[in-house]
Amino acid sequence: MNRPITILCITGWCRSGSTIIGNILGEVPGFFHVGELHFLWQNAVGRGSNNLCGCGTELALCPVWSQILTVGQQAGVSAEAFADAVVRRQHACVRTRHTWRVLRRGLCGADIREHAALMASVYRAIAERTAARVIVDTTKIPGEAALLPGLDGVVPYYVHLVRDPRAVAQSWSQQKQYAYVMPSWKSTAYWHGFNLASQAITRRYPDRSLFLRYEDFIARPADAVAAMLRLCGTETSLNPVRGRTVELRTNHTVTGNPDRFRSGPTVIRDQDSSWRAGLPGHAKLAATTLSWPLLRRYGYSRYHTFGSGPARAGAAPQPAGDR
Repeated sequence: MNRPITILCITGWCRSGSTIIGNILGEVPGFFHVGELHFLWQNAVGRGSNNLCGCGTELALCPVWSQILTVGQQAGVSAEAFADAVVRRQHACVRTRHTWRVLRRGLCGADIREHAALMASVYRAIAERTAARVIVDTTKIPGEAALLPGLDGVVPYYVHLVRDPRAVAQSWSQQKQYAYVMPSWKSTAYWHGFNLASQAITRRYPDRSLFLRYEDFIARPADAVAAMLRLCGTETSLNPVRGRTVELRTNHTVTGNPDRFRSGPTVIRDQDSSWRAGLPGHAKLAATTLSWPLLRRYGYSRYHTFGSGPARAGAAPQPAGDR
């Protein structure tokens, strides 16, 4: 019998640090960071935000992904037609709004069963191709995350990653290569929905989940990485972070923050307070208002909208059920 594959799934909303955290975890022996796997198929045929692997090669030509992309593709079906079929099923059954239905009903329906079978085969193929025992998936789409317990041969663990929505709004306000711009109200609406759905997952599986604030990762990166390693049963002695520095090699990530293309010695700097001066007052107000009451639940004070004091940082990551 094949050994079960461990999936360390990072959930939450975009611009919360999942790319750098995933790349750091990818430096742990036996770990492989896939990036945002959900978007592999549409990106590989040029219909997504970026068709490049983290290694700089087109996904369809990458030595890793070129072998994974054909998994589940029937003879005579073009790559474009196969990608369209995968994306159609994703939209039909594993979007964020489907999270609660997946948690309640599991693999109920032909589309979701077909998608689950594909994802199980893809994860197995990745593990075989890379010799990984832990696959780090930073897709962050809660519908996909909720599906994982139903996949054959997969053991999922969850990290619910949260960042101050005002810092997230500031990040979304800036153009960065292929990453588009989004207004504060819209990014915060997504922040609220994605975090509610992620919270539903970690409450269902509290023993396999960890709650982590980006600000706490920035304050104590080695401790945060150690907590994630412990979550999935890995020795903390394998932690690649030394102080605030980590050596990053070339990776094979699917989409994510454009910083994924950087390699070499990387210093994890605390630059997360720029929103206080850089985000306009109306945008701060929109983010603060639309994120309430989760803003308070996650330890971010609404009274810091215009003030100078930072939200509490440096606390140890917590099991999801403790927040």
